[in-house]
Amino acid sequence: MFGERNASRLYDLTHRSPSMLDVIGIPVTPIIITESWCLTMENFVGSHMIYTYENGWEYEIYIKNNDTIDYRIHSGMVAGRWVRDQKVDLVKLTKGVYKVSWTEPTGTDVSLNFMPEEKRMHGIIFFPKWVHERPDITVCFQNDHIALMEESRLKYETYPKYVVPEFADITFIENSGVDNEDVIALAPYPGMTDDIRAGRPLRKES
Repeated sequence: MFGERNASRLYDLTHRSPSMLDVIGIPVTPIIITESWCLTMENFVGSHMIYTYENGWEYEIYIKNNDTIDYRIHSGMVAGRWVRDQKVDLVKLTKGVYKVSWTEPTGTDVSLNFMPEEKRMHGIIFFPKWVHERPDITVCFQNDHIALMEESRLKYETYPKYVVPEFADITFIENSGVDNEDVIALAPYPGMTDDIRAGRPLRKES
């Protein structure tokens, strides 16, 4: 779709944080983000970010590769939901601005514009009527419940959609490399984002 998708994936590995982010027992040394880190698609791919919408909803996303993301939802209408290997359309709109868009098995449509240098993003989410009325059905590790999401999408009403357009502040950002299966590997729990920002080991909830 765009030329940068075929560009070699190069990462600046020369500047690393002395702290270790130990995720499920595997030490990961995060890359320190420099001022101009996000100017290319190669640097944006691999980004691991936490952001808080102005309505208070807190989300976490990992740009896994050029057409795939993982994410966790920590607060808001569908807090506790997490997803791996969601296919997306990823484009660079202009210098330092990236759009990530996708449709979920639930029928929810999402479009996010990230401005990493500004530590800001804007997202718009189009929730089907049934998700707005029964968010509890979607609060799970979606990968294990795709059939339920598709069944519910057909069973319940889609319209009118519940549209949520919001700006957000990016409160954490680092580049974790491409296709790192350890970035989003555990279910969200209260305080997880504080643990991530502080570089503390994440814990597996029973």
